[in-house]
Amino acid sequence: MLVDSHCHLDFPDFAEDLDGIIARAESAGIGRIVTISTRVRRLGGLLQIAERFPNVYCSVGTHPHHADEEDGIPAAELIELTKHPKVVALGEAGLDNFYDDGSPEAQERGFRAHIAAARATGLPLIIHTRDADEGCGRILEEETAKGPFRAVLHCYTGGRELAMKAMSLGLSISFTGILTFKKSEALRELAAELPADRIMVETDAPYLAPGKFRGKRNEPSYVVEVARVLAEARGVSLEEISRQTTENFFRLFSKVPAPKAAA
Repeated sequence: MLVDSHCHLDFPDFAEDLDGIIARAESAGIGRIVTISTRVRRLGGLLQIAERFPNVYCSVGTHPHHADEEDGIPAAELIELTKHPKVVALGEAGLDNFYDDGSPEAQERGFRAHIAAARATGLPLIIHTRDADEGCGRILEEETAKGPFRAVLHCYTGGRELAMKAMSLGLSISFTGILTFKKSEALRELAAELPADRIMVETDAPYLAPGKFRGKRNEPSYVVEVARVLAEARGVSLEEISRQTTENFFRLFSKVPAPKAAA
């Protein structure tokens, strides 16, 4: 069994094909899917999808690109929204200096509010960080000093220093199809170095289809290819990486019910 810990089933790319996407994922052995929130104010659409499919769950949060649009949403509101049984995580939230979307100030305010909600609820925070290693590392250290919280740096493409800082703070790292790209040698080397109990796999679909499917719309069933390349990088079998990343997922996303075989 594998898990797609991060995709976006509410995006228009999937609107006409949701039943097929979920069926193909199940056929590929994907036992759980988490569809990730990018706007708190659009949680209703995510919940409709999560409630429709038994093995689909969701998060609640504001992507840094929309930080100005949803600036000022307090941790208390996020905490209240996590009471829904299908909401199993906070985020994605964080910092993005690659695109000029979301002011740095609003991004940081939102990031810290999501961390506070994760700390209060015990649910994991899904962290988006792109071209922001220094700022992300600083905030993670400052917030951890206030009290521990659980989190995963998703779609990791940052440097080794931030990755090791995340490990020292007890956080996890998740890899996407970027891991499979020919130019990603350094990322595969980092993936091989990380502790086995801190790694996960995801698609970030509809984006970032693995190299085998480049040019196609990504979807949860393709997480198998990410797992295969991660296994090769670490010198273990696909079965072993599937077992390890799935165990890691259920330990971090502890609100998601695990099948008896994975419990």
